[in-house]
Amino acid sequence: MGFIVIEGLDGSGKSTQIKLIEDYFQRKKIRTRYIHFPRTDTPVWGELISRFLQGDMGRLDSVNPYLVALLYAGDRKDFAPQIEAWMKEGYMVIADRYLYSNIAYQCAKLTGEKEKEKLALWIKNFEYNYNNIPLPDLNLFLNVPFKFTEKSLTTSRDGSDRSYLNGNTDIHEADLIFQQRVREIYLWQVKVNEDFDVVDCCDKQGNMLKASEISGLIINKIEHKKLIHDSRNY
Repeated sequence: MGFIVIEGLDGSGKSTQIKLIEDYFQRKKIRTRYIHFPRTDTPVWGELISRFLQGDMGRLDSVNPYLVALLYAGDRKDFAPQIEAWMKEGYMVIADRYLYSNIAYQCAKLTGEKEKEKLALWIKNFEYNYNNIPLPDLNLFLNVPFKFTEKSLTTSRDGSDRSYLNGNTDIHEADLIFQQRVREIYLWQVKVNEDFDVVDCCDKQGNMLKASEISGLIINKIEHKKLIHDSRNY
């Protein structure tokens, strides 16, 4: 059927929006499948990513971003056959994060513009051309006011999806300056890649839009892309 990716900072409301997108497809009688990357509960890649996020491999600024990029890419490569199978079976696949997250979070660890450009191109070539993972039909970045992200990350977060931390702090989430850099990389990638689009989640005054309003913007982009060809496969 199709493949949609929702990108965004930690605490940007991706989970809420994905649930609303799933509800939209259900009303359209379109079957969906959901996947969240990274899959921290899986052996090998997931285990290594969990250890990295807990800080076992060193401080955020001390681990080579190329090596970290390989971990996240390996996780996607492992799951790529399942995404392809779902699409062949007629499902609309919705992913919470994909390739552009790897670019955003790894390039944010670098300071030089040339270094960032080199790494971004390397990741895209490695994942799409070497690993040959499926190409999404739509990549969307949720551009939320940073004060919203800051509030989300400074509020206690829990849930089964955070069991990979074993009670520790996620080194990505703990550094708000790093999160600002990640946001800048995302917006840069939106500008330089035709397959990456942005959803502005705030009004003209910089206030966060309601979840339903953001969902409406996302649905407009989905419908504009004309991903739904046959709604009789439910």
